[in-house]
Amino acid sequence: MTRGRTRSVRAAILMGAALVAVALSGTGASADPNAAPTEQALAEIIADGRDVAWGTDGGLGGTGSACTSGSGAGSGNGSGDCYGGSGSSSGSSGGYSSDPGAHGPASTAFLPAFGYGLLNPDAAAPGTNDWNCKPTANHPRPVVLLHGTWMNAYNGYAYMGQPIKDAGYCTFTFNYGRSNMLEGGGLGSFLPGVMGTGYIQDSAKQTAAFVDRVLAATGTDEVDIIAHSQGGSMANWYTKFEGGAAKVNKLITYGATHHGTSLDGIGALGRMVNNLGIDVLGPIEIFVGHAGIQQTVGSDFVKTLNAGGDTVPGIDYTIVGTRYDEVTNPYELTFLDQGPGSTVHNIVLQDGCEQDISDHLTMMYSPRALSIALRALDPIQNPQLTCTFNPWLIGGGGSL
Repeated sequence: MTRGRTRSVRAAILMGAALVAVALSGTGASADPNAAPTEQALAEIIADGRDVAWGTDGGLGGTGSACTSGSGAGSGNGSGDCYGGSGSSSGSSGGYSSDPGAHGPASTAFLPAFGYGLLNPDAAAPGTNDWNCKPTANHPRPVVLLHGTWMNAYNGYAYMGQPIKDAGYCTFTFNYGRSNMLEGGGLGSFLPGVMGTGYIQDSAKQTAAFVDRVLAATGTDEVDIIAHSQGGSMANWYTKFEGGAAKVNKLITYGATHHGTSLDGIGALGRMVNNLGIDVLGPIEIFVGHAGIQQTVGSDFVKTLNAGGDTVPGIDYTIVGTRYDEVTNPYELTFLDQGPGSTVHNIVLQDGCEQDISDHLTMMYSPRALSIALRALDPIQNPQLTCTFNPWLIGGGGSL
């Protein structure tokens, strides 16, 4: 099958079966994952003309109006205290977080889990949110699981939740970034199970409050965090700007937008056009929400997140990327540079396991990805990594 045909077929499937994947993943996995431009190439492309295009007041060409934090007003490139950094900021700040309710069914495949979560937005992932759970001496820290953009507490961890619990951990998760259209959640917010669309800074504050609840309930001083996609960069923001550095021991991320994403080139192209003074990312924000635009390469959020270095002292980072990631791409953008006082383990999912061709969404339904998380949490108890076939889009070893 040709590259173009693969893209078309996958896009059609996504539109019919998983709207969220269409909105976030674009055209699909390439047959040649190494063909993507490098991080340095993207950085150089986006940097060209930026200093010329951006005015001294933060607006494009000096014409963007200032906006205040959360006001949603103004068309500048994140000028003033505006969270946007997108060339536009549609909608206001707001939204909320929520605890999930009854547990949904365990699932080994992304598609059925996503569909169930879309129709049951308050379902809990199996194995999570036992508020009577107390950590043991062997596993002294609770584990907080953070979903990604357009996902929720259930379909983010319908596969991983129970095995991590069964390994002896107290696991907790919640729905963050629940925003309606007026709050900048984008059109996706009309779907009941779509979360993680509000400003990432707001979601980081929600995460700070949730972690404090987990610490109080379990009587511990630190948590470990496992996070997917936006959940990873949001967790990184939490550790840097919301007091999380002293409360997080291990941070394990999958396909996280630590350095932004080109969104299969769409985000990088939009950023370049914005740099010329033509706002194209603003209208896109109406569709994908605040968080979607904040995660594009070159956004103010991404620049601020990494301005002081990728890491903070005292945290052990395990960063997992997949060569077939069509959302966080080039996939190398997810990796972190180790800073003073921290440790960083950057892992490519396919290294040593070429048959795992998980993409951005199905990597959370990959047995190998699960084994990486368990090893990161306790390398003595879980020294070996699993290697099995796991296809893009479906996951679950190819079976629904």
